[in-house]
Amino acid sequence: MTQPASPGVEGAIHAAAAEPSETGFDTRLYARFPTQGGRPAGEFEALEKTWETPTGWRALSAVNNNFIGFLFIATAFGFFIAAGILSLVMRVQLAAPLAGVVPQETYNQLFTMHGSVMMFLFAVPAVEAIAVLLLPQMLAARDLPFPRLSAYSYWAYAIGGVVFFGSVLFSLAPSGGWFMYPPLSSGVYAKGINADFWLLGIGFIEISAIAGAIELIVGVLRTRAPGMTLAKMPVYAWAILIFGVMIILAFPAMIMVTFLLELERAFNWPLFDATRGGDPLLYQHLFWFFGHPDVYIIFIPASAMVSTMVVTVAQKKLVGHELVVLAMIATGFISFGVWAHHMFTVGMPDLAAGYFSAASMAVAVPAGAQVFAWICTLASGRVQRNVPSLFLVGGILIFVMGGLSGVMVGMVAFDGQAHDTYFVVAHFHYVLIGGMLFPLFAGFYYWTPMINGRQLSERLGRWVFWLSFVGVHVCFLPMHLTGLMGMPRRVNTYLPDRAWDLPNLISTVGAFIMAAGALLFLIDAVRCYVRGGSGGNARNAFHGGTLEWLSAGSYGVRSIPVVNDLEPLWADPQLANDAQAGRYFLPNTATGQRETLVTSPSRAEPQYVQIMPGPSWWPLLSALFTAGFFLLLTVKAMTLSAVCGVLTVICLMRWVWSNDRHLPPPQSQVDAGASILLPTYVAGPQAHGWWAAVLLDIVLGTIFLMAMFGYLYLYAAHPDWWLLKAPRGALVPGLLLLGASAGLAYAARPLMARLKRGSGASAVLMGLSAACLAAALAVDVLDWWRAGLRGDASGQGATVYAMLAWHGSVVAAVVLAAFFYGLRWMRGLAPRPANKTQEALRLLFIYAALEGAVGLLLPRLLP
Repeated sequence: MTQPASPGVEGAIHAAAAEPSETGFDTRLYARFPTQGGRPAGEFEALEKTWETPTGWRALSAVNNNFIGFLFIATAFGFFIAAGILSLVMRVQLAAPLAGVVPQETYNQLFTMHGSVMMFLFAVPAVEAIAVLLLPQMLAARDLPFPRLSAYSYWAYAIGGVVFFGSVLFSLAPSGGWFMYPPLSSGVYAKGINADFWLLGIGFIEISAIAGAIELIVGVLRTRAPGMTLAKMPVYAWAILIFGVMIILAFPAMIMVTFLLELERAFNWPLFDATRGGDPLLYQHLFWFFGHPDVYIIFIPASAMVSTMVVTVAQKKLVGHELVVLAMIATGFISFGVWAHHMFTVGMPDLAAGYFSAASMAVAVPAGAQVFAWICTLASGRVQRNVPSLFLVGGILIFVMGGLSGVMVGMVAFDGQAHDTYFVVAHFHYVLIGGMLFPLFAGFYYWTPMINGRQLSERLGRWVFWLSFVGVHVCFLPMHLTGLMGMPRRVNTYLPDRAWDLPNLISTVGAFIMAAGALLFLIDAVRCYVRGGSGGNARNAFHGGTLEWLSAGSYGVRSIPVVNDLEPLWADPQLANDAQAGRYFLPNTATGQRETLVTSPSRAEPQYVQIMPGPSWWPLLSALFTAGFFLLLTVKAMTLSAVCGVLTVICLMRWVWSNDRHLPPPQSQVDAGASILLPTYVAGPQAHGWWAAVLLDIVLGTIFLMAMFGYLYLYAAHPDWWLLKAPRGALVPGLLLLGASAGLAYAARPLMARLKRGSGASAVLMGLSAACLAAALAVDVLDWWRAGLRGDASGQGATVYAMLAWHGSVVAAVVLAAFFYGLRWMRGLAPRPANKTQEALRLLFIYAALEGAVGLLLPRLLP
């Protein structure tokens, strides 16, 4: 017998009945929740034991999202403080004309590292870290779908970031600006390993960001609470979905451009050398195709934090919820068409300049829609006067000021005057501080009771806000003036007769006021977290309505509720008590292992119970050896780098070895709550791993698309350097081998399902597919080499071999994957009729064959 359904669940039943089921799940079963009566004795203790976070030195093996997310946030904030200290040294240098606080080369390293650390080690990682911590709680999931991937992403970021930042302490930091434009960053003008530290370090950190983005996308689409359809999904979850998609589309450009510049520096391939058929503007196009969307990658999750907190602060649902979601989607879409507004002064055609100018102003429209939604929500609600509300209102004001100056620099004529002056410095600091930093501080004050069960100090928080708010304006408002007066960026000194003395002194004072606010916050945070809290139980101090306030320990939520409202805790005041009492899905550990509920992408209907991996040392070791591989390449220690590469592969294989597990009956199907039976294993498009494999293929495809763009751009810009007629000898054998590779990989799945010994046949086909792929690559490379094409001779050779080099890395991954799958088959871990490992690898193999075919045809057919 069950308790009568709560109003929220009744609404869910009626809403579900109005639409056909997405998966065949009978949504009328939601009526069984919340269940009645107490739970079996010891159930709660078993759940806590299963999800217990290791202590002591074993804590380094933890993979819980709340533990990793907290470390992620703390590390990102540490890099923020470190980059802020660099900026203070710069401001002291500029406080007076002809100051000699630091030498010119040191100053160049300081501003390069300040920008690089703020953008690559703080801004993007900070919003990603908050998502790792907050998203599962907001979706009422036990954890993100790939906990070890989150741990790897963090450790790769932390290890790579510390080593990268440490380069400034040994005068090994780059000095070419955070964008590292060639030819200033090429081997001719940037000798030594300083630039290599930047290139390999940033590339490594970008890989970490992409890994996290894949995790977050799959988390949003596949681990939402039952009933949380896309229409009922929180704004923050929408933002993280958009954020993840933007990362996997934008960051590949950064990976490719650092790859190309490192190839030029290492092998003298003239990719950006205009004297040999390259073009430095190719670097700018690729860099800013990443760089400008990166601003909105930072802004969109922060704006969703504002939308979430504004609702609670005003105690009123967000005005124009659907409009805000559409505005975030529009912002993400338009941001990919704005990159060249950073290049108005390079001499682009008038038509292109007009288009990018219009797009630069158009992107302000959806951002403005969000601002109006926030203002309307605050104006129509009963605003709580607290520190989060101060940072929210202050951040909106600062962001609007930065947005207005952004529209100004989006106009070509004005940009010609303000470009590379301190006006631009003032503009982007106003945008980033108002659009990301202030919302971040508001979030710290708002969600600390969720993390720690205690609040940060309201009294100290008001001091932090006013010091920060006043400091921002004192520091950056005068920079508009110094920029319009002609002071260029990235200069370490200036003459005393330029009237820049007073504005620069005022800016320096403002920087130290901001620093005082950051220091006071740091003291308060240490005081709050070192003293401990209420054992991880969330305290809904501000009466929020979203599900993160159900958080109750390392397992996230005691039971996963049925959702039927954007603010479920407001719609059903009893929901929190029922969830904590175990009256919804997964009130226990059904298999004795860590579990979460996987739901359908659109309507969030329960599909299966995912068995989650527990603590492991392999993500940490994989990240450590990956960092060693990249960093030893920097210092040209090739043997040790190769050893680290081999150890990385071994650790990665050992990490994923136990992920694809079939549980024997009766655990192949378990009671997920209220006698609802769900499987513990599925393969194919229903499996969350299949979605991650598709996203990985999209990332690889986007990276290769950037390489193709480089080839076409250099041909269009310098056709006179395309002197060698493309050989055609590899076309027929290469295409036959690639077609065979794709066909063999495609046939592996049905063959495994139909034959009695299909597992072995599938492993053989996968191995043959990889062999055909490697043979096709060899045929392609030999064809160009015999034709006399050399990478260091022209832009044609450089781009062709760059595409082959990237494709070679994909082929190497495929060969290793085939070896891994063969090992699993030999150990009896590739069961029929289907398994998730084979499904994911099959997609990779088919993609690699398609990439090889495009790489084979493009340079032979064009020109």
